[in-house]
Amino acid sequence: MSDLPVTLDAIRQAQKTLSGVARVTALEGSRHLSGLIGSPVHLKCENLQRTGSFKVRGAYVRIAGLSAAERAAGVVAASAGNHAQGVALAASLLGVRSTVFMPEGAPLPKVVATREYGAEVRLRGQVVDDALCAAREHARRTGAVLIHPFDHPDVIAGQGTVGLEILEQCPEVRTVVVGMGGGGLAAGIAVALKALRPDVRVVGVQAADAAAYPRSLAAGRPVAVEAPATMADGIKVARPGDVPFRIVRRLVDEVRTVSEDQLASALLLCLERAKLLVEPAGASPVAALLAAPHAFEGPVVAVLSGGNVDPLLLQGVLRHGMAAAGRYLSLRLRLTDRPGALAALLEVLCAADVNILDIGHVRTDPRLRLTEAEVELHLETKGHEHCAAVRTMLREAGYPVLS
Repeated sequence: MSDLPVTLDAIRQAQKTLSGVARVTALEGSRHLSGLIGSPVHLKCENLQRTGSFKVRGAYVRIAGLSAAERAAGVVAASAGNHAQGVALAASLLGVRSTVFMPEGAPLPKVVATREYGAEVRLRGQVVDDALCAAREHARRTGAVLIHPFDHPDVIAGQGTVGLEILEQCPEVRTVVVGMGGGGLAAGIAVALKALRPDVRVVGVQAADAAAYPRSLAAGRPVAVEAPATMADGIKVARPGDVPFRIVRRLVDEVRTVSEDQLASALLLCLERAKLLVEPAGASPVAALLAAPHAFEGPVVAVLSGGNVDPLLLQGVLRHGMAAAGRYLSLRLRLTDRPGALAALLEVLCAADVNILDIGHVRTDPRLRLTEAEVELHLETKGHEHCAAVRTMLREAGYPVLS
């Protein structure tokens, strides 16, 4: 592996650089997931890292390696969240001026946190690519050093310290599962693991609608995905980085994809069963385990890469996750518009043993007949079988279910 852009020695040096800066995050066992796959499963809790994600590791190592002249010029980055906060904190700790460009629609909590970590935040464009263009122009104009989120050997070496910690905390590990966007975290972990334990299997996970790596690996070069779409903004990257791609191609054993429903279910499981708040990207390894529990040889370590989730997104994701798990049911149905009709419907729902979260009652709509009313129901249910039973009870009681 001496021909790769990142070596074990570089990762070990990064670990020394990060001593006293980055936390050695906990490795927590998951009884639920262990029972599911039939072998021990551990969660590497980078969601509890400083700034709420692994990103501070690579950012700090990269900035710490700059020359005095480069530090004096300051650093610049572009991000909608985790990388922004990692760069802001790392630069502040090292006494370096930082400017971070973020999209105008970036979640307010992430913008506020980035400012509080010490960066000057500038809002540009509608997506991260717009912010990145602005950051590159700023670097060209001012001489500031652009800190890329994943496409640099120093950044990858910093992320690789997660792999060293996994081997120290779980020396018997057989499989490590890690989410992938640009590939920096997976590449760094793979270098550390394969150098010390080549028998350990490394599995990358991408969101199905933002999965650039499978097609890139098939093509033998980085290939961009047009308009990647996923709730997991931490791994929503259109094109793999050139540097991590070389490593992933050599050292990562497999790349799997997961759906949006699987991501939402995984986030809900982390919250309910592990008592850990994890963003959708951070939950992607758990989603892979849930999707194919018998495909992973244990002991397994799943890397929870971050926990910075916008509260508004969390609300929607939790509802989506509950629906995917059969815990939340949304229905529209019609009933006769007469006194007592809604009360009669509620009696049926009471007999169905559901918890009514919300009711919308529409009596005037061009789609409705004069004697009809439409009701929209949001119900808390107990699983997919219960959802099917509720629908059956409503139909048998004479209520046409529209959706």
